[in-house]
Amino acid sequence: MTEIAHFINNARVASTSGRNQPVFNPATGEEANTVALASTAEVDAAVAAAKAAWPAWSKTPALRRARILDKFKNILWDRAEDLARAISAEHGKTHDDALGEVTRGIEVVEFAVGAPSFLKGEFSENVGTNVDSFNIRQALGVVAGITPFNFPAMVPLWMFPVALVTGNTFVLKPSERDPSASLLLAEWLKEAGLPDGVFNVVQGDKVAVDALLEHPDVKAISFVGSTPIAQYIHQTGTANGKRVQALGGAKNHMVIMPDADLDMAANALMGAAFGSAGERCMAISVAVPVTDAVADALIEKLTPMIESLKVGPSTDKDSDMGPIVTAQSLERIHGFLDGAEAEGAKIVVDGREFKQDKQGYENGFYIGGSLVDNVEPDMRLWKEEIFGPVLSVVRRNTYDDAVALIDQCEYANGTAIFTRDGDTARAFSQDIEVGMVGVNVPIPVPMAFHSFGGWKASIFGDHHMHGMEGVRFYTRIKTTTQRWPTGQRTDPEFTMPTLG
Repeated sequence: MTEIAHFINNARVASTSGRNQPVFNPATGEEANTVALASTAEVDAAVAAAKAAWPAWSKTPALRRARILDKFKNILWDRAEDLARAISAEHGKTHDDALGEVTRGIEVVEFAVGAPSFLKGEFSENVGTNVDSFNIRQALGVVAGITPFNFPAMVPLWMFPVALVTGNTFVLKPSERDPSASLLLAEWLKEAGLPDGVFNVVQGDKVAVDALLEHPDVKAISFVGSTPIAQYIHQTGTANGKRVQALGGAKNHMVIMPDADLDMAANALMGAAFGSAGERCMAISVAVPVTDAVADALIEKLTPMIESLKVGPSTDKDSDMGPIVTAQSLERIHGFLDGAEAEGAKIVVDGREFKQDKQGYENGFYIGGSLVDNVEPDMRLWKEEIFGPVLSVVRRNTYDDAVALIDQCEYANGTAIFTRDGDTARAFSQDIEVGMVGVNVPIPVPMAFHSFGGWKASIFGDHHMHGMEGVRFYTRIKTTTQRWPTGQRTDPEFTMPTLG
């Protein structure tokens, strides 16, 4: 059994902390490896390597930095299958789903390669007599990313390509549940020509997180995870003088209007609710059909589709949905369904009844898809993020009632509406208090050249992720005003200077 360790100064580094924890194969339920849990000293070593590399890296021309990222991009395309297999082995998602994750991550690398264009500043000639003014964007220094288990490749790829290409050095603290993908990314960056110390990985738990949050040489923290931890990351990081973007939890609703194409809506819900076993911050976990007639018809369509979901290991190409990442997460999902039943909701399809009978996988962390009707806003099933394959149905009588339901939710990551009516869709897009909106699109994750992020308790900090928001987060603006001697005499000025 291997201990998955750190990557510091362009080399794998065995841990000296003496602490580790198991890494499971969710498909079998067996312990596959262990992962090191870094000490504060090991985090310090990674930050020191990044700090030492920063002066030269930040002064490397943006075009050269972009060329290294371009080589890295090509390596990712060539080895996407390898990365997907590493993701599936520790997370449990199907191979095709893991490939989709890799592709969405590569799109950010493709965006980052355009650094020479988006780092251009502004210049104004003669803002005053013989005075010019210009601004530039400069890197912050050492920055860090703390990433979740559900996208062990994509979320880091949403962070570090933009950070690196803008001239920062990076320390990644991946999830300890599925850490192997991070080391592949680090080794492939090295192969692409990234200098020593520019990208580092420290495995670990809260000890490593707190060490990064408190380290004086870390200038910014990017985080994706649950809302309570996002809030902690933001409060602790900013209290230590850092720039922080902390993306938290979600409770994403999809409104189905009476004029919607129900087949289209039902198919969209299947992928959005049950893809990746619901372990997505952009998963649709609440369907909001407007009128009982729409609700009844939707449930009639969804029921046989959910009952026929093929749940199995990622190695089975026929699997629609893989296992849950850990036994503890599986138990939590069972608890949500137990509670919904006790609170009076109607379980139409019960995923708890699923039993995995494939030989060798009987002890994996499996559950079937669940459909729960008559869910109301006072129930735990609606209030909290489930992070599992459970679709709640909250019936509403009118469009206004549906909007009010969504707006009262503390989370505001993503939402969608299915309708044929342009007026309704436009009003929904403009008025809903949610950061990302889909119109007949169930999971409205923006492309890499736009930016990703929610509102309210789904984000803490002022900047969304990747796209130009990512560039702004990882850089700061510097404005220079200059005058060159012309031989003309100037007298001292004691009033507030006005150049115009």
